[in-house]
Amino acid sequence: MSDNRGPAPAGSPNLTMFFAVPDSAKALEYYREVFGAEVLERFDAPDGTVAHAEIALAGGRFQLSEPMPDYGIVGQPAEGNSFTMTLWTNDVDAVFERAVASGSTVLTPLADSFSGARMGVVRCPFGIRWCIARHDRDVPQEEIDAAVAAMYEQG
Repeated sequence: MSDNRGPAPAGSPNLTMFFAVPDSAKALEYYREVFGAEVLERFDAPDGTVAHAEIALAGGRFQLSEPMPDYGIVGQPAEGNSFTMTLWTNDVDAVFERAVASGSTVLTPLADSFSGARMGVVRCPFGIRWCIARHDRDVPQEEIDAAVAAMYEQG
């Protein structure tokens, strides 16, 4: 056994998100098929539900499980989210289309934005808000600031 001590296990980022996802087993398959995620580890509870899983996606990682209220791990609210997962991809149109075809709800249609990105936002069938984006061009900060100011002036 080697002594690979560090703040995180070898190969893991020092910051990894974790969230509760109802129907985690189906969510793992959805994230694999739609986003190209790789399930790195999975531990099931005795009843067959996902007690813990870790996923690699687009150079990042995140963890999930079924909601476990007894441990203070609860699922997403019926409406809204307090966070968004952003997936940067060269195939933004194809991934967005695949997400919608696989049951995601469009929150913001796919479009070119003032920030230089092509992006759209969906809520996957498991309650997570995903921004699917591709960086198309660098935009000067002054131009972005002006666009944001105009957006807020319009209400």
